[in-house]
Amino acid sequence: FQMTREQYILATQQNSLPRTENPQFYPVGIYGWRKRCLYFFVLLLLVTMIVNLAMTIWILKVMNFTVDGMGNLRVTKKGIRLEGISEFLLPLYVKEINSRKDSPLVLQSDRNVTVNARNHMGQLTGQLTVGADAVEAQCKRFEVRSSEGGRVLFSADEDEIVIGADRLKVTGTEGAVFGHSVETPHIRAEPSQDLKLESPTRSLVMEAPRGVQVNAAAGDLKATCRKELHLQSTEGEIFLNADTIRLGNLPVGSFSSSSPSSSAPRQTIYELCACPNGKLYLSPAGAGSTCQSSSNICLWS
Repeated sequence: FQMTREQYILATQQNSLPRTENPQFYPVGIYGWRKRCLYFFVLLLLVTMIVNLAMTIWILKVMNFTVDGMGNLRVTKKGIRLEGISEFLLPLYVKEINSRKDSPLVLQSDRNVTVNARNHMGQLTGQLTVGADAVEAQCKRFEVRSSEGGRVLFSADEDEIVIGADRLKVTGTEGAVFGHSVETPHIRAEPSQDLKLESPTRSLVMEAPRGVQVNAAAGDLKATCRKELHLQSTEGEIFLNADTIRLGNLPVGSFSSSSPSSSAPRQTIYELCACPNGKLYLSPAGAGSTCQSSSNICLWS
C-alpha cells in the first residue's frame, strides 16, 4: 500500500505539472478596436450604397430615362429621333438627317457650320462652310436648281459660269462691271428705261464680223462726243437716208451776184460745199455752183 501511494502521488504530480506551467486560452470572436473598425466600415458601405442609389434615381429622373430612350432622344424603328435643341461635342456620323414635317432643320454653331463630302478613299471632294463673314463652297461644280422640274438656274466650275434664269437683274446703282469682253446676241433695257453704254475713262468698242446695228424704232438716236466724230467705211459707202438732213453750225461763205438788186428776196437756199481738208461749209445758192466763189472760207480753217 505504501508503494502504491507513492506511485499515485508521483503519477499525479507528473500529470499536473504541464498544466500549471503553460496555461493558454484562445478566445473566439472580434473584440476591441477591430470590432469598432469593422462596424464603421459596414456603416460607411451602407451609407455609400444609399447615396449611390439616390444618385442613380436622381439621374434617371433628370435625364428622363424611359423604355424608348432618354430625354429628347428616342430610339425608333427608323433610327434615332431628337426633339428640341441638341448639342454634340464630338463628331457625329449619320447617313441622313431629317427635320419634322412642320418645322425647319436648324444647324447652329458659335463659329461656323461646315459640311464635308468624302469619297470611298476618305478624300475630301466637297465642302460647304457657313461662317460669320461668308459662305464658301469648295467643289468641282456648284449648281442651283429650281424647285419645279430641277432646271439649272446657276452653275459654276473651273471653265465657265452659267446662269439659266429667264432674266438676270442687277439692282446695284453702279450696274454690272465686266473686267474683260462681253459676248451677247442682244442687249435690251427694261420697259420705260433708257439703255446706256458708258466707259468713264476709256473708249467703248463694239465689234461684230457681220456688222453692228443700232435701232431706235420710236425715238431719236443721238451720238455726242467731245472732240471728233468719225464715220468711216473702208470698202462701202456712208448712206444717210432721212426726210431732212441738217448740219448745224456750218460756216456760211459770202457770194456777190453780178447784178445785185436791192429788191432781191432774202437768201434762204444754200449750197453745201467741201474744202480740200474735208471741212463742210455753206454757200448761197445761185444759178450755178458758187463754191468756188466763196472758197476763201477754206483758208480760215
